[in-house]
Amino acid sequence: MKKDINEGLDVNVKEKMTKNLVYLGMISIFMAFAGLSSAYIVSMGDAFWLKFPFPKAFWVSTAIIIIASFTFHFAITSMKKGKITLSKSLVITTTVLAIAFGFSQYKGYKQLVKRGAYFVSSVVVNQGRYGDYYEIRMNGDLLTVDGNDYIKKGKVLNAAEQKQLKDFAQNFLKADSTYPSNIKGFGTTFNLTYESKPISLVDGKLELPDGTKLLRSDLIRLRDLARNVVAGRGDFFLAGKIGKDFKLYYHSEEVTYKDRILFYKGKPLSKPLQLKLLSSKDNATSYLYIITFLHLLHVIGMIFYMIFFSRRTLLNEFTPENTIGMRATAIFWHFLGALWVYLLLFLLFIH
Repeated sequence: MKKDINEGLDVNVKEKMTKNLVYLGMISIFMAFAGLSSAYIVSMGDAFWLKFPFPKAFWVSTAIIIIASFTFHFAITSMKKGKITLSKSLVITTTVLAIAFGFSQYKGYKQLVKRGAYFVSSVVVNQGRYGDYYEIRMNGDLLTVDGNDYIKKGKVLNAAEQKQLKDFAQNFLKADSTYPSNIKGFGTTFNLTYESKPISLVDGKLELPDGTKLLRSDLIRLRDLARNVVAGRGDFFLAGKIGKDFKLYYHSEEVTYKDRILFYKGKPLSKPLQLKLLSSKDNATSYLYIITFLHLLHVIGMIFYMIFFSRRTLLNEFTPENTIGMRATAIFWHFLGALWVYLLLFLLFIH
């Protein structure tokens, strides 16, 4: 009888120690994310801040991780009830869902990149901005820019025209002193101007009406413009329309845009703020990547452990009387799920 009591005590002590280790890890991770959340809020204080909707894939991954918590919970209750086969199936299902979460996050990052939200980028286009040095004529009509739209005769270029323009810009992605002498569309469909002066292509070199060849610094500006055109950028790095697809804030006040002019509190942005904006990085998106990717790293680590854990389950290492390992693993998995929901809500209301 004494032996049984000691064995019972040993099990209880083991369970307590296992859970304490899990709780310690959870507290450490939560403190790290709490620090990042605080840094995010502090960074907003005196900076230009972009806000835009979350990628749809992030919402899908949220549903996946919540479902995975339920499957893990029922895996444990099934094991306790002696439904071992069902428990094994639910553990494997949870592992598959964890992998699906990681894949969904990856798709979310691809959606961010597609809309121009990179880990490191500027808020507005400051190099190769259309109209600063170069302008383009398409079929004789001067193109203008409104936000990220290229406009001809008062209308946004249609899909076919946009493709034509991007194909033409592709020719200038390399800063060089020479270009192919037969750039398709040059001088016919498309014409370039430099500081309002028409540019000619003579023997593979770009030159002004007086025969002056463009300098390398001029060609680098042309390359930067070409990059923006190919990426679909006009005045902003983020794709879409300001005020609709994304919004820009300064000191919690929305910055509006009209006729290529930014307005703060109803007045055109002052020169000091314009200079500050030109040198500003998109810290909001950088924090979004850091916070979500750090969480994903923990999930990836958990995925590898879940694969190992599934193997243990299939080898019958857990029984209705021995679920300590299952419960400890589930606690950490539930924590990662709850942490993701917290991060999502935090970024949703702040970002």
